[in-house]
Amino acid sequence: MPSPGATALDQARSAGKFTPVHGVWWAAAVRAHGDTEGTRALIDVPLLGRHLPHEHIVAGLATALRAGALTADAVALEARKAAQTEDEPAVEVAVPRLAAGSGSASVTFLHEWKLNHLPPDTRPLPSVTHYDQLLRHRRAGGGDLREREAP
Repeated sequence: MPSPGATALDQARSAGKFTPVHGVWWAAAVRAHGDTEGTRALIDVPLLGRHLPHEHIVAGLATALRAGALTADAVALEARKAAQTEDEPAVEVAVPRLAAGSGSASVTFLHEWKLNHLPPDTRPLPSVTHYDQLLRHRRAGGGDLREREAP
C-alpha cells in the first residue's frame, strides 16, 4: 500500500492503475506541452479516480489520445461521457497508435459541453428605459441642447 505522502503518480503505479494507455498519452502530452506541463497533466489524470471508475478514465484517455486532446480536462470529459454510456457492453481498450491523422475520435470541448447542457433562459430581456433620461433632449427646432443652455 502506498504511503500517504506519495505522489498521485506513484500511487497509481503501485496500485496497478497506470496502464499502457496512460504511458502513451503521457508521452504524447510531453511532446505537445513539454516535460513539465505534460507530466503535470498526467498527474491530474489519476486524481480523476477520486470521482470516476478506473475503466472510464482509461476509456477517456484512449478517446482523448485518438483525438489529440492532451489535457486532463479532455480526459475527464471523455471519461464522464464513457460513464454515461455505461449500459453498453464493455470493450477492451487497446493502446492506440500515435500516427498523425489516424483515428476518427471526436472530443467535445468542456465549454461546448457546458453550453449545450445549460437550461433554457426564461428571464425577460433587460430594459433600458431608465437610461432614456440620460439622453440629450432635442429642441423643437432640431438642434441639440448644450450644457448651460436653457431650453
